[in-house]
Amino acid sequence: MGEDTARISPQDAHGLRYAAELEGHLRWLDTFTSAALGVLAVASGIYTYLGVSSLLDQTGAFSFFAALAYSIAVSVGIFVFWSYLMRLLPAVRTAAARVGLFLSMGLGCLAIVAMSSWLNAAALAGAAAVEQHLARTVQDYQASLERAHSIAVTAQGLELDVARTRQSFRDLSEQESTGGLSGFAGRGAVFRVLTQKADELEALEVQIAAQGPLVDQAFAEGNEILRRMRALTVEQGPVEARSVPFSEEAVRLAGLITTLRQLSVAPLVDRAANDLAQSVVLPELDGRNGDTQAAQASTIESVLQVLGQRAETLATAAQEVMALTPPPEVSYTPISAADAVIKYAGNFVPSWAGAISIDLLPAVLVFILMVVQGAIRSGRAPVPVENTLTLAELRGAIHAMREVEHDLSATRREAREDDA
Repeated sequence: MGEDTARISPQDAHGLRYAAELEGHLRWLDTFTSAALGVLAVASGIYTYLGVSSLLDQTGAFSFFAALAYSIAVSVGIFVFWSYLMRLLPAVRTAAARVGLFLSMGLGCLAIVAMSSWLNAAALAGAAAVEQHLARTVQDYQASLERAHSIAVTAQGLELDVARTRQSFRDLSEQESTGGLSGFAGRGAVFRVLTQKADELEALEVQIAAQGPLVDQAFAEGNEILRRMRALTVEQGPVEARSVPFSEEAVRLAGLITTLRQLSVAPLVDRAANDLAQSVVLPELDGRNGDTQAAQASTIESVLQVLGQRAETLATAAQEVMALTPPPEVSYTPISAADAVIKYAGNFVPSWAGAISIDLLPAVLVFILMVVQGAIRSGRAPVPVENTLTLAELRGAIHAMREVEHDLSATRREAREDDA
């Protein structure tokens, strides 16, 4: 009976050999696993130190020790956290214990990302992220400059509308001088009204034309500032040093865009169009008789109606320009490397992946140990415990039994001596 009980099947023997083989591999891997985990923790701490240093404003000894202390704390925390999980999570067997440890691992991973990974990403890609911020700012300023220039050029196009209106009044005045309007040749009251408005429009036309070179000059100067800003974006050297002249150029460009917006003549044309019909100085009718004066009054009334129509047309054209979407407000805000990495995270996915992987790579080792420990338990499960003892364990058990027997013999002798 005892021999049948001790006998195991070939399948169970194969499972025992399989489990023993895996245990041998684990013992060999365990000789350097702690060292490898320590290297990962130290590497994460180094990059964390670089990330923290980029956030500190001061560069003295206190800042150095503060960053060093933080990075050491991160390294120790990562090492202890993953050491706990690598030992405990593969060893537990109940579902409740595993769920609890999995939740603890998830919470710990979030904590590691929050305290270390984003700083690692800042150290890996912080300078590139700040340069990305500078490049985006240049693009925003360029779009704003081009939009302001487009509106100003569109407003300059109102010069043609003003010229056409002015020419129409000139032509009417010429007709009046030959008697083509009121029927009486000469330069009387009707002629003076038409000439007055033609002169006003000519003055407005000259003013609009004078704004053209200023618009072109402002746009050319803005493009030159943008060229310098682009050069600073890709220039060699620390990005922090380049941020200072970049900020100065950004301030100049912002002022230039404001100036370019003010050079738009659309509000000027709108005001002039409103004044065109409302501020009419009617001259005294100078006809020689009542019929002539009546004809002059009728012609002036017709002229005023035409004047109102032309003024409304000019005002509508000017208001269409004024209704155009204004250039977006752009302002350059200096940003730290850590903030830049977070803001432009989508552009630095490889850096983020590397920063997170160096902290969370031990999770893969934990899962590997869970799988291997499960395989070991499955290989040993069908076999009674006494059949899974190794030679060393058997020797230890025999030695323990001999000690127990020796202690029992000594106890019995002492009892006999007491009885005697």
